[in-house]
Amino acid sequence: MKRKIIHLRETDSTSSRLHDYEPPEGEEMTVVRADYQTAGRGNGTNTWESEPGKNLLFSVMVHPRHVPAQRQFLLSEAEALAVKEVLDRYADGFTLKWPNDIYWNDRKISGTIIETRIGREGVKRCIYGTGININQREFRGNAPNPVSLCQITGRETDLDELLDEILDAIEKYLDMLHDNRFQDIAALYHAALYRARGFHRFRDGQGEFEGAIVEVEDDGHLILRDRQCRMRSYAFKEVEFII
Repeated sequence: MKRKIIHLRETDSTSSRLHDYEPPEGEEMTVVRADYQTAGRGNGTNTWESEPGKNLLFSVMVHPRHVPAQRQFLLSEAEALAVKEVLDRYADGFTLKWPNDIYWNDRKISGTIIETRIGREGVKRCIYGTGININQREFRGNAPNPVSLCQITGRETDLDELLDEILDAIEKYLDMLHDNRFQDIAALYHAALYRARGFHRFRDGQGEFEGAIVEVEDDGHLILRDRQCRMRSYAFKEVEFII
């Protein structure tokens, strides 16, 4: 897969730099990486705390037209699996917290915002906006549970090498989708889920409850079974893990 990497010292958001970008013919993956983001986004109104030059802040634009619009959550699963696969080479204990955060034990190391554009034949364009805590040793923001790879391993990691590993892994999982290996991607995602077994505390609009993960549906809905054996279905932001 032919890729182009644009490395910026500072930008408002790496994803915003890709919104109006039209890749030349043959450019299948476009990557914008920044040492620092002035307006890096988390989900909702959250921001992403990052010291300049310490972490990986990047966005990847791809064009997976073979992925049906109704199954676009597979793109989220593929990217999360790619990031986890690479982090697994450095330490144990990583899982995928629905929908696409990467956790080490009960602490968050990575998050991704995904934007898709749909065409008549499927997904026309996908932009992954990803932040991964790598070499930052202290977090002073109000995020409740951040962790970095440096805090886990006790040593710093070369950011250029790590990014290359992640992009290669993303390409691998996108190739699996291109080969229609949808069930393989879904099975790997389910096997890597955070709190995949047993009952855990959750909170929805009606309050707190104990639930067990049953599955994540093709459209990304999380299915939980509560203690009364009732099935509960949630879209993103409709339920919260209590950690």
